[in-house]
Amino acid sequence: MLDTNRPPEASPARGNGSHWCPVSASSPLPTRVVLLTGPSGSGKSRLAARSGLPVLRLDDFYKEADDPSLPLVEGSSDIDWDSPQSWDADAAVTAIVELCAGGRTEVPVYSIATSSRTGTETLDISRTPLFIAEGIFAADIVARCQEMGLLADAICLRGRPSTTFRRRLARDLREGRKSLPFLLRRGWRLMRAERGIVARHTALGAHACARDEALGRLAACAAGRHRTTAAA
Repeated sequence: MLDTNRPPEASPARGNGSHWCPVSASSPLPTRVVLLTGPSGSGKSRLAARSGLPVLRLDDFYKEADDPSLPLVEGSSDIDWDSPQSWDADAAVTAIVELCAGGRTEVPVYSIATSSRTGTETLDISRTPLFIAEGIFAADIVARCQEMGLLADAICLRGRPSTTFRRRLARDLREGRKSLPFLLRRGWRLMRAERGIVARHTALGAHACARDEALGRLAACAAGRHRTTAAA
């Protein structure tokens, strides 16, 4: 995902976006989360930053490279970082629960370049009634957040696979995330699989749409019009 605020090996500064939401800081409304997903390189981080809302980066919950449970790409020795098994969903949900309940949580700082956690930091959203949790695995926790009454909406960004490929490769090279051969293998594989990835996210309960519609849905959530049921 395109991230214009973070250095190559660390998370971006996590600002408080309560000024963006048209609900006062003293509002009794409970805090809810918008889960923002989509293929890698689809523009999730850019959209989240544009919203002005606080953002929980779900990529920081990746497992570390020495974790024996990490999956491999079939027929390859590459770790499959695009599999939900490479990600700690329980820790991510715990962070969302804590933000919704108390407005703050401790989150890992993850280096994609070294596939390791380099520390922790506090994400404090204060009394902001809405925040975004964005990442390629966000759709995998839609049902859990819905069941706990925490979900405002679930959005899957979609676009042209060729455009996503170019954005993803340019970002990953700029940030030095992995070696060029690895990035090319992964990029080609993801481009061919992109439509299936979007279909999977939709089946898990996310609404697939382009940027402008996604911004409209975020505005609706900020106005208090939360989704009440998961998508079929």
